[in-house]
Amino acid sequence: MSALPEPAPVHLIKMHELTRMYDLGPQTIRALNGVDLEIDQGEYVAIMGPSGSGKSTLMNIIGCLDTPSSGSYLLDGVPVESMNDDELAAIRNKKIGFVFQTFNLLARTTALQNVELPLVYAKVPRQERRELAVEALTAVGLGDRMSHQPNELSGGQRQRVAIARALVNRPSLLLADEPTGNLDSQTGREILDLFHELHSRGNSIILVTHEDDVAREAARVIRLRDGKIVA
Repeated sequence: MSALPEPAPVHLIKMHELTRMYDLGPQTIRALNGVDLEIDQGEYVAIMGPSGSGKSTLMNIIGCLDTPSSGSYLLDGVPVESMNDDELAAIRNKKIGFVFQTFNLLARTTALQNVELPLVYAKVPRQERRELAVEALTAVGLGDRMSHQPNELSGGQRQRVAIARALVNRPSLLLADEPTGNLDSQTGREILDLFHELHSRGNSIILVTHEDDVAREAARVIRLRDGKIVA
């Protein structure tokens, strides 16, 4: 009896001939210029490029914060390019966890309440919300800091809260934009070690950075220049 064919893998991200144009007065800026990109589930990828290379635009499209002008983008097999704002917000909340350089925590709420926030938007019941947030904070080593507000935490601890918040709804993808940019080198090292640990547990991670040493932490580096992938 002949063996059944292997099912074709579903890429976490599959982009084809992706472009993004912006009209600035009479001028049209081509921020992305025919990007083809495939990233598999469980990969740890860094996106690099100089200022103006298109990496922020690419990150915004990967994160469903923006849509392409043309071309196709499948996230977990779902076509993103034709979605409206409500559909984009829903897929962001369900499939993507964001980590920003500036942490973006709410100042007058505890670490636990900050981490619960995506679950509030997802209308998760209160008890379950609390349990998931406790689990996420424990996973990033902050089980003893849950009742602290951001101003009572160090920079590294704040970034860990932000990572716990990004992970709490168990997204398909963790998208980190310059996550060590506001941290001293030792604290930055701790955050990168945490990313390695999360990756080893099966999390897919895309890291956007302009620093070579940070990019080298990833298993694969994608380099952008003038809106195109050059390496």
